[in-house]
Amino acid sequence: MIGALDFQHYTRQWVAEQWEEIYGPGPSWLDRPDPNVTRNFLLAQTACDLFIDGRAFWYVTSRYSNGFPASFTWLPHEIVNTPDQTGPQYLRPAKTIQVQGQTINTNDVVQFLAPINGITITAQRTLDIAIRLDEAARRFASSEIAAGYLQQTGGEPMSGDELAELAEGWASNRRDNAIGALNEYVKFVEFDSNPSTLQLVEGRQYSALELARVANIPPYLVGIATGGMTYQNAQQARQDLYLFGAKPFIDCIEQTLSGPNVLPRGQYVRLDVERYLGDSHIVDDIATEPAAEPVGEPAT
Repeated sequence: MIGALDFQHYTRQWVAEQWEEIYGPGPSWLDRPDPNVTRNFLLAQTACDLFIDGRAFWYVTSRYSNGFPASFTWLPHEIVNTPDQTGPQYLRPAKTIQVQGQTINTNDVVQFLAPINGITITAQRTLDIAIRLDEAARRFASSEIAAGYLQQTGGEPMSGDELAELAEGWASNRRDNAIGALNEYVKFVEFDSNPSTLQLVEGRQYSALELARVANIPPYLVGIATGGMTYQNAQQARQDLYLFGAKPFIDCIEQTLSGPNVLPRGQYVRLDVERYLGDSHIVDDIATEPAAEPVGEPAT
């Protein structure tokens, strides 16, 4: 959702005892911050890092003649090391930044700090349970024969090794041929349980509910039925996704890119949430705006 939003540029002036936002052309990077990838890709990866790790990084690859950034590239959080901010709670922008072991100029890095910790910190146990349940279901799904056991009903009792060899041969034969053969002293007994129990459907459903909770996403948006609030239409669903899940990260991106290290003082950027939510009058206003122009000429 965040990756699909457009940038808007505006300034503010004090009118009638309140701030009035004046939208207009901004720096050229608003359309494509990284010339090598789409804005959708860059914003989506940035939001992903904020969601998972609690912070994200853009590296300034060029500047205008006035010194402000003209283009960026995304630095995946996995390759970034900050010795003075080791986490998991990041208190401030890092003063030392290393990328794959090489120290880079901090002034050339835009640091996004999420207002909440990353999901790998806040939901470690929930993620671990979800992974274990999914692995158990995968093991059941990969079995081509019914779950059960072999029981010796007569003859000389077999040793543990003999029973293991019998079970292995039975399973191998069933996987290859789907038909097995047993003598009169051994019978196959299928477990008395339904597929839903073996696939842990109820447990995995509850795990999905917990994941939605830690992600601040209404459960019904990911197909989980609950006895609480439901939405009436698609527009309300979009609003809930924005308000409960995406807004903290959208605010982080907007406020970071409106900082004095990115834009001249008094200039701001915003992600066009109104277009996503379907406010037609906002869409009409944006459609009539002139094309964006840079705030300065690229440095030679």
